[in-house]
Amino acid sequence: MAGGAGATDRQVTSEGLRCGGIVLDLNQSDTGVPGGQAPERAARTWHPAPLRPYLIAAVVLCALYFLYGYLRYSHFQSPSWDLGIFEQEVRAYAGFDAPVVDIKGPGYLILGDHFSPVVALLVPLYWIWPSAVALLFAQAALFAGSAVIVGRTVQQMLGGRSGLCVTVAYGLSWGLQEAVKADFHEIALAVPLIALVCRALLMERWRAVVLWSLPLVLVKEDLGITVAVVGGLLALYGKRLQGFLLAAFGVLAFALTVLVLIPAASSAGTYDYWKKIEENGGQEVSPLDSVLGVLDSSVKLEMLVFLVGITAFMALRSPLILLVLPTLGWRLLSQDSNHWGMVWHYSAILMPVVFLAMADGIRRSQGSKRPWLVSYANVAVPVAAAVAVALTQHLPLRDLLRPETYRTDARTHAAEAALDAIPVGARVETDITLMAHLTADRTVYWIGGAPGTAPDVVAINLDFGWSRPIDDPVKYAEQLHPEARYRITREAGSFVVMERTTPAPGND
Repeated sequence: MAGGAGATDRQVTSEGLRCGGIVLDLNQSDTGVPGGQAPERAARTWHPAPLRPYLIAAVVLCALYFLYGYLRYSHFQSPSWDLGIFEQEVRAYAGFDAPVVDIKGPGYLILGDHFSPVVALLVPLYWIWPSAVALLFAQAALFAGSAVIVGRTVQQMLGGRSGLCVTVAYGLSWGLQEAVKADFHEIALAVPLIALVCRALLMERWRAVVLWSLPLVLVKEDLGITVAVVGGLLALYGKRLQGFLLAAFGVLAFALTVLVLIPAASSAGTYDYWKKIEENGGQEVSPLDSVLGVLDSSVKLEMLVFLVGITAFMALRSPLILLVLPTLGWRLLSQDSNHWGMVWHYSAILMPVVFLAMADGIRRSQGSKRPWLVSYANVAVPVAAAVAVALTQHLPLRDLLRPETYRTDARTHAAEAALDAIPVGARVETDITLMAHLTADRTVYWIGGAPGTAPDVVAINLDFGWSRPIDDPVKYAEQLHPEARYRITREAGSFVVMERTTPAPGND
């Protein structure tokens, strides 16, 4: 493999592919493997990695994730409507019904929003535990399970205590902590899958790479492009046929999902999330402006620095880092600022990639002819662990060390009283505060999102953060549903529960 003479910004060297000042190692520097061969094909040493310590670490991590999520849930602190949405979806699958999510609109088929049929795998758990809390537990277990995969792989690659150090760094990573804070999302199912894909790539188990990649297209529509990049890596590692076929599958799955399946299930007949890239505040944004604006925000730059910084920047020395590009691509092109930063759940699927890329980068660097790089590689794992622990004081799990986190305050008691006033089986229109506590055994609508339905109950939190304060709750409910009349049945703190006093539509 040779680079063009005089190339400056982009050239292929004996170290690998150089883009600016960053080198993606394509061959092991201490083996003399010719560049035309697949990278890292020389003999390797794989270290033993007993499963037991990693299972213990996973149990601890699962307990921390679940405890944090459950405490927020029990204190009515859900940050969005997503937990309620996913419970309605899983509840529908559990009843062998179409995945209708009334929170998004009466009769709304959720496959017309995001294509995530894989969440149906949670149905057996939901049969046993029909509650939104079951989804929080499932996510905690999936994240913790991915830590076993990442940690043991690092141990097998680097030996020593590296695996347990990385398990700590990974388990406390900001991407996973912020995802736990954001309640359940479908990406919880992708995190261990991506960890298994990366493990298989590093261990050169090519069939496993393909098999673990295929289900990703059922987790979320954009992951088809990630699968295509996995195919590209397979080709890079010398498995050109498998790589080409997997890449083609990923691209076709993405196209089929966003151009055919989602529009077919959507009442609008289109994939609505194109607007996140094409529009900003209702104003059309040209493709050129979207591309030019990729790094136009300090929030984006901060996220990128912390993404590789938590690996002591060693992830940049592995081709695996290419797997972050599809997810980063749509996030940086998006005009929605929620996609740019370190909050929410969007970075969780990147965590297995960057930490396993770090291990690969360390192994490659340990064979370098540059003494400083070898020395740095030898301390990168403890540096990453120290960074993770230090960052945790600014991340969600720090709340578990605060006594007030465990106290039940007056707001929580008021919310519980409001819940008690809502009959099981009722059709309820409500805001985010009570939503995920109602979806297990009521039909739930988003406040203002169900015109013409005249729900049995309208329940609101006056402190929710309305654009205009609600001075007269009954008047507000009747403005939403002029065909019905309501009366207050329970007031508790800032919570108001109103019951319809007129007959339901169609029962006159």
